[in-house]
Amino acid sequence: MGTRIFLAGASGAIGQRLTPMLVEKGHLVWGTTRSASKALELKSAGATAVIADVFDADALSVAMLETRPEVVIHQLTNLPKDLDPARMSEAILRNARIRDEGTRNLVEAAKRAGARRLIAQSIAWAYAPGPLPHGEKDPLDTGAEGPRAISINGVVALERQALEAPMAAVILRYGQFYGPGTGFEAPKPGASVHIDAAAHAALLAVEHGAGIYNIAEPNDQVSTERATADLGWHADFRRTRP
Repeated sequence: MGTRIFLAGASGAIGQRLTPMLVEKGHLVWGTTRSASKALELKSAGATAVIADVFDADALSVAMLETRPEVVIHQLTNLPKDLDPARMSEAILRNARIRDEGTRNLVEAAKRAGARRLIAQSIAWAYAPGPLPHGEKDPLDTGAEGPRAISINGVVALERQALEAPMAAVILRYGQFYGPGTGFEAPKPGASVHIDAAAHAALLAVEHGAGIYNIAEPNDQVSTERATADLGWHADFRRTRP
């Protein structure tokens, strides 16, 4: 019998790759989306679709109580297609709200539903300036200003709430995504990660690991030794199926 998993953000870039991976491993997946059309895609991938808005705390709690997940995976973001620069200012605010208020609602719903494990998406470019490569114990850039400060404050809120939750928590600090569904076919300068390898880290975290992990291809910005040692994660993972 597989693990009961509630995947918030199942129709997003990572969610679309992660959902079939979870199903193929025999897990029972309930995936959230705000779109009826995306719900059909989730069903075809073998998941049970949950039409839910993370900002509707009461409805989210009801949905999670109905599914009684053992593991909750937080892959929610709200960014424009291809990271359109003309729309990023507004998107940064929306994304920070998801990381703070959305995470708070997810954690509360997970607590009420009796979840034992929480896996949450964070970012690997939030570190404060300092010696490279950054390890997971290095401080985040809480002295940032402008739009970066908005993003960093959201990340700090997300990680704090996840790590303080009364359940085992895994924080995946992802490099910048590329690959199917991301709008980018090649790695970007700095810390990058293929979307399949990013999703695979979340799959591994269902059964392994605790605390914070950098998830990125080999680079001079962040160290990924901990993810390799604890999770058995490798940056060259790719799905063999579409």
